[in-house]
Formats: sequence, structure tokens, C-alpha cells
Amino acid sequence: MKIKPLYALVLTAMLSSCSKDFIDRPSLSGTTTGNYYNNADEVRAATSTLYSGLPWRNYESRAQDAIGDVMSGNMFTYTDVEYLNFTVSSASERIGASWGAFYKIIGYANVMIKTFEEKKSAGGGAAYLDPAIAECHFIRGMLYFYIGRTWGAAPIITDPGATALSGNFNIPRYIQKDVLRFALEELQLAETGLPESDVPGRVTKYAAKAMMAKLYLYNKDYANAKTKAEEVINSGKYSLVADYTGMFTKMSMNNNAESIFSIQHQLAQDPWGTGNIKNPDRGAGALRTSEADAWEMYVPSLDLLKEYEFGDLRRTWSVMEQGWTNPNWKPQRVNAPKYNAFMANGFKYDTLQPTADGGSLSPTRANIVKYFAGPGKSFGGDAVLGQNSGNNVVLLRYADVLLIYAEAVLAGGASTSDTKALDAMNKVRSRAGLSPKTAITQDDILHERRVEFAFEGDYWYDIQRQGYAKAKAIIEKQNRGTVTGATYITNFTEEKMYLPIPSGEIVQDPELGKDPVPYYK
Repeated sequence: MKIKPLYALVLTAMLSSCSKDFIDRPSLSGTTTGNYYNNADEVRAATSTLYSGLPWRNYESRAQDAIGDVMSGNMFTYTDVEYLNFTVSSASERIGASWGAFYKIIGYANVMIKTFEEKKSAGGGAAYLDPAIAECHFIRGMLYFYIGRTWGAAPIITDPGATALSGNFNIPRYIQKDVLRFALEELQLAETGLPESDVPGRVTKYAAKAMMAKLYLYNKDYANAKTKAEEVINSGKYSLVADYTGMFTKMSMNNNAESIFSIQHQLAQDPWGTGNIKNPDRGAGALRTSEADAWEMYVPSLDLLKEYEFGDLRRTWSVMEQGWTNPNWKPQRVNAPKYNAFMANGFKYDTLQPTADGGSLSPTRANIVKYFAGPGKSFGGDAVLGQNSGNNVVLLRYADVLLIYAEAVLAGGASTSDTKALDAMNKVRSRAGLSPKTAITQDDILHERRVEFAFEGDYWYDIQRQGYAKAKAIIEKQNRGTVTGATYITNFTEEKMYLPIPSGEIVQDPELGKDPVPYYK
């Protein structure tokens, strides 16, 4: 791992200014613990970096899709074919991008924890420093959870400065069990130090509890998963929102009542600035306008489309198919002749017309709604600027907590009719317009999670945590082809349950290519 360059990068980033509003902070050039971090505003301006789309960018842009949804069979793509057919190599761009993003943000958190602790030792105010330290622990715990799920065994770095001073950059991989234990301990520290509530977008004690519940479930620690999920449910801090699609496509719904943790975005004047750049990868090509790119790099898989129950509103809330309409998407200005013919009365998803005439002929005759904010304000959509929309990327929401609770009550059993478990799951189903369940099985929950969180980068981990035998059975049944021909996986082996360490990292740190070792002695 690039410890030395990473440490320098962290220090450079900590000394540079960021963008406006939520993630705004002043330049820290020349600052020291003696002349800065003297009040809550200065400290919170620093920790806002952890939420910003800038350091998260290389993960949320394509790596999240390739790993979480293409590998899981939720998305079809011509671009990231190696994730579709499980031929991923250690040289994959998406692997390197996500690894770099995760460890960069961990580096930010490491430096901040050390800096804030030093400030406290020098007499700084614990009232504003302790919550900031807890924020850093949350981010560090969450990311090591992601790392442990993605690569299994991986390095754990808590003080890149000490590593740099030691001159020993040969950091080993630690066994997955220890990576996940470290993640849990970080989240426990966050739970202790975070406030009960904060401004929308900032993590709280209940965000830590929710992430712990997810980690406990991954570890099949059902008792603790149930306890933490129930604490979040009973807090009354969160609720399901009625506008499901709006959670992902409307800036006005950023940090809504369902959002527990989100990457914070804004629409900048720079098309490669701080905005959400999922928009072009998901929108139908027919909707590409002068304001919004739409390349349809990722499209819904045929296998996912068959999963929706009859009447499930999430299908039209998440997917564009033949006949899907948005009456508000139509030219709002006279100099848009290209769109007048097929958008004069609003946009209609049409697989019967040639692409040149507004037809939508993706490989699976479907496109993704989530995170596609639309063709731009001049065409009746939300604010979009080329590559960017201003929508936050939601990584944890209340619907997840409800389904975690239901699965934790089931606790690996054949089925359950527990009243509270049914209530939790049926709240999610009710919003989708579906009838309530009177008993639930593990397959019921996996189905519900698949359609509820489709295109949110999570389903691969749901498959993976079932264990190799069941994961193989799930994957080999999936049709990963197009409307012109079905394709099925025949090469899934146990080693493909986790991704390889980026090859460039192993070159710089050969220890990463060796067998993992325990972190805890």
C-alpha cells in the first residue's frame, strides 16, 4: 500500500480548501494545533471533508456500481464486463479506484483523530473535539467494514505519520475477522462519542448504531444486530419517505428523514466538481441533452427485472421500461428542436422506435431511474450540469434498518411469524404497494433487499454473506445476458467471493501478496 504518498496526500488535502455550503471549510495553510481548532466551527469545517463527494468520488463513480450491482447480477454493462463474468484481475481500474478512495478517506480520519487528540492534550475544548473525534471513528469503522467485505483480508492503518517516520512501509494484510472486529470497535467508539442528534447530513449516535447493526448481521451475530436495529427503530429519529424516487433524484430531498448516512453533494459550476456523477452512466441515451449527458453505461439486468412482484411500485420508481413516462420532461425552450418530436408532451420510454427518433434501445430494453436527475432544468428535470447532479449518494437508510431487524429476528431459522419482524418488513412492502407477509423466510428477505436496494451498491454483499455454496447457487441461476441472448455464469469459484488486492499496491508493498496475519495478538 502506498503509505508514504498517501500520508503526504492526506496532509496536502488537509491544508487545502474545499467547496461551499455543507463541505465548506477555510484554507488550513500554516495552521497548527496551537492556532487553529479553537472552536466548534473550525473543527466541524475540517470533519466536513469526510462527507464530501470529492474524496468518495472514485468509489461512488462506477466502482460502487461494478462491485455492488454488476457483480451481484443487478446490472448489465458492456464496460465492466470482467465484473459481469467474474474475470476480475488485480489490475482492474474499479478495484484500484475504490481501494484508493477508501484508504484516502481513512487517512483523513487518521490525521484528524491524531490532531484533535493533540489539541485536547494542549487544553482544547473537549465539548467540540470529542464529537469530531467520534465522527472520524464512524467513518473509519464504516470504511473498514466496506474494506473487509470487499477484499476480506486487508491492511489496517491508524497512524500513517508513525508509519512514515518508522520507514517500514511493508504493511501486511490482516485476517478478515480482525478487520471486521476493528471496524466494530471503531463504530462502538463512535456510538459512545456522537450526539443524539445533529444537523441533517451529520452522523449521530443512531447512525453508529445502524451501521453496527449492519455489521453484526454480516457477522451473523443476530442478537446484537436485533438489539442495535431495535434501538434505531425505537428512537423515532428516522422514517420511510413517501417519495422513493425523490430520495435519489431530487436535491430538495437530500438528507431526508430516511437517510442515515449519505455522501454529500452539491451542484457546482465545474462539471467535474463536487456533484454526483452517476447521472450520465444511468440515464437513457435518448435523454442526453445539452445540459445532461446520458450514456447508459449501466442498465438493469434481465434477471433483476423478473424479480419484481406484480404491482411492486419500486419497479417504475427504479427502472425505465416500455411505456414509462415522465410528463414533466419536455422542452422548456424553443431552441431544442431535436427533442420536440418525442418530448413535446413529456418523455415516454419507447423501445419500438429507432434511437435517432427518441427510441430507448438498451441491451436489456430498460434503463435506471435511481440517480438519474433528468435531462436538465431546460427540459423539466432537476438541476443537472453535464456530468453532475446535486443529489447525495445514500449509503445507509432506514429501510435497511427495518430489514436488518426482520432478518435478525429470523436469526437463520426456516421462517418467522414474529409480530415485530413482520411489522418491520411490511412497512417496507407497504410503501411499495405490496400486500403484507404473514410469515417470512431468508429468501423472502433477500428478495426484498434486492428490489428495495437495487442500484445502490449493496446486493453483492447480501449474496456474499450467504456463504460460498448459496452464493454460487444464486449467481449460477442468473441470466446475465441481453434481449438477444441469455448468458449464465459457469466459472464462479470460492476465491471470487472477494476481490484481489490492486496489483500496484502489491508492487509497492510485497507483504500484501502474502498470507494474512492476525492484527490482534
